Amino acid sequence: MEEEHEQQPSAENPEKLLNLEVKPAKQWAAGIPAVMAALSDLKEEHIPFRGMKALLKMNQKGGFDCPSCAWPDPDDERSPVGEYCENGAKALAEEATAKKLTAAFFAENSVAGLAALTDYEIGKKGRLTEPMYMPKGGTHYQPISWDDAFEKIAGHLNALGSPNEAAFYTSGRTSNEASFVYQLFVREFGTNNMPDCSNMCHETSGVALGDVIGLGKGSVTLEDFYDTDVIIIIGHNPGTNAPRMMSALEKGKRKGAQIIAINPLPEAGLMGFRNPQHMDGVLGHGAKLADLFLQVRINGDMALLKAIELALYEAEQKSPGWVFDRDFIAKHTVGYDEFIRRLKTYRMEDLAAASAVSVNEIREAAEMMQDKKRIIVCWGMGLTQQKNGVDMLKEIVNLLLLKGSIGIQGGGVCPVRGHSNVQGNRTMLIDEKPTNEQLDRLQAHFGFNPPRDHGYDVVKSIKAMHEGKVKVFFGMGGNFLSATPDTTFTAAAMRKLKLSVYVSTKLNRGHLVHGEEALILPTLSRSDIDLVNGEAQFISTENSMGVVQSSRGMLKPISDNLLNETHIACRMAKATLGKRSVVNWDLFENNYDAVRDAIAACIPGFEDYNLKVRHPGGFYLPNGPREGKFKSTRSESRAEFSLTDVPLNELADDEYAMATTRTHDQFNTTIYGLEDRYRGIKNERRVVFMNPVDMKKAGLVEGDKVDLFNYDDGVERVARLFVVVPYSIPEKDTVTYFPETNVLVSINNVVDESNMPASKRVVIKIKKHIPRL
Repeated sequence: MEEEHEQQPSAENPEKLLNLEVKPAKQWAAGIPAVMAALSDLKEEHIPFRGMKALLKMNQKGGFDCPSCAWPDPDDERSPVGEYCENGAKALAEEATAKKLTAAFFAENSVAGLAALTDYEIGKKGRLTEPMYMPKGGTHYQPISWDDAFEKIAGHLNALGSPNEAAFYTSGRTSNEASFVYQLFVREFGTNNMPDCSNMCHETSGVALGDVIGLGKGSVTLEDFYDTDVIIIIGHNPGTNAPRMMSALEKGKRKGAQIIAINPLPEAGLMGFRNPQHMDGVLGHGAKLADLFLQVRINGDMALLKAIELALYEAEQKSPGWVFDRDFIAKHTVGYDEFIRRLKTYRMEDLAAASAVSVNEIREAAEMMQDKKRIIVCWGMGLTQQKNGVDMLKEIVNLLLLKGSIGIQGGGVCPVRGHSNVQGNRTMLIDEKPTNEQLDRLQAHFGFNPPRDHGYDVVKSIKAMHEGKVKVFFGMGGNFLSATPDTTFTAAAMRKLKLSVYVSTKLNRGHLVHGEEALILPTLSRSDIDLVNGEAQFISTENSMGVVQSSRGMLKPISDNLLNETHIACRMAKATLGKRSVVNWDLFENNYDAVRDAIAACIPGFEDYNLKVRHPGGFYLPNGPREGKFKSTRSESRAEFSLTDVPLNELADDEYAMATTRTHDQFNTTIYGLEDRYRGIKNERRVVFMNPVDMKKAGLVEGDKVDLFNYDDGVERVARLFVVVPYSIPEKDTVTYFPETNVLVSINNVVDESNMPASKRVVIKIKKHIPRL
């Protein structure tokens, strides 16, 4: 079996080093280097004019939504020159590229040969242009017609013993319209097995916020950042993960807001911002962002939050009613007395030690907040991918409830979503755990009874594939293999499938680790013109602050043989369900307005959808917490204080905590380049950032080659051939890039309650590299 496994195409990036250059880390982000990097990608993809034409319409009213992050566009004036960031421009360059992948390319390149390339090299090959099929026992993908592709999918699905033997994944790039018809087909087919990218990024936010304030979304708008007193950024790096957020932070600073940044690494995007659209960002020093940086240890955030609350409580005892909003607490919350009793059992010194932040810094943070009410807390996957992430987000809500900072202008919770429509997917009912109310509305409108049992999320889907319980995998976008944990385990699971299908714009490693048979279905990108019966269509998306807006592509597609995602879902439904379907799929396939009418009938908040989405800038969905209306597990009308614990986080002498992160030249699993400019890393991704004190204790020096090991569940997992780089990071903490170290994340290392992979704290050992024989 081992010999057979070794002959399979690699599920990971090749174990080879490039030409690492290490420079001093930067203290600011953006500026002219960001502009030049964005323009260089257009040149690299041979589209200087085509690309610039598209960039001028990206994120503009009447234009198309950026395929990258979900940070919202301004409601009012938008920059006519550049309402996008460096990574948005890189995403556009890759989808607007002139490079084509035709049948001839796949005839010349075997799957095994392509798997020998790095993810960066695979992604740079170009746009997919026609459907491709991998037969059982084959070595090369070969062309297939659309009709034959849908017939093959239908044949596999209809041959299953149960609809629950299929799983239907969704990427955040998928539009509202495509997401709705996709989930509609899946449920009429008979399953709720709908793993999606929320299961890997902000499921934790949805669970936590839903429990304690009644809505699993953020409560603030972009305008709140311009009229607030304190912005806390915790477990998030805006300079890389949501660069346009820095413009909002800069504007808030100019209007008097103070910023507290909390992170294990002193990221450039937390420290300073040079806005390339302002003269001082081009010629001057730009804007300082963080007024206070708290360098917390990995998973020390809970201890830090409780320490800040304890400092605030001490100040409240000295001046009752001055620090806490007693009126808000009495009218809008439950559980305050129990919360305070638990809080008083902690000692400041113990919490400081557990967080790695000094008592003086903790008190400084509390002083910045004690006489302020307009407080916004922003977070990313640095918190949501921690094992106790749900509790940590509930602790953030505890802090804001003490201050009466939710449901007011300039205050509230702000989970910074990743992919541009990941929040819209969930709103469109891409959810393995739908409520009965949601399913009742589908049943009333369409006339079929959707399945009521909960389906598989990402982690459960992988385990079910591994156990042979799921035999068909359909991916509406994304790179499931490289985004998920425990790469070796996941790859083995994918190879047990009877059929794997991906709807994609570009080639990725997920296409190379496949089932007995496999299909790649090429689709339109956001920037492509979407013609239906000769008429250009628009789609819609929801950003991370609950704004739904239209998106209209404007570039000629690279191939005439691409289908939009809505058509793919509808044609798959017709081929699979045939006459037993009660849904008018022809209507949805040919009329996006009809899809939106169905959404309006089935999903609250979308009444008059077709009218409101045509308004420039779109419309806001209802948001109870934003309006001061709360609901929790303990009350139908009040927010809830939660009781949480501080984790022990013990490590043996030879163990370290590892967090995975992405480079600045990366969005999710898409690798745009090989330069992590802000951290000073160039021409390499196989690095491990370590504290110099830890290096000395372990007998390591800069540039040493090492192997990384994890032993969760009694299984040895190895990520080989990494280079040690000294960095400013708390002792016993390390940071590496994903997906190169996803292999170290056990499939069972998950976030409590949300069941997300807990990639932000993995216990590892580091040993000198031993080459394979």
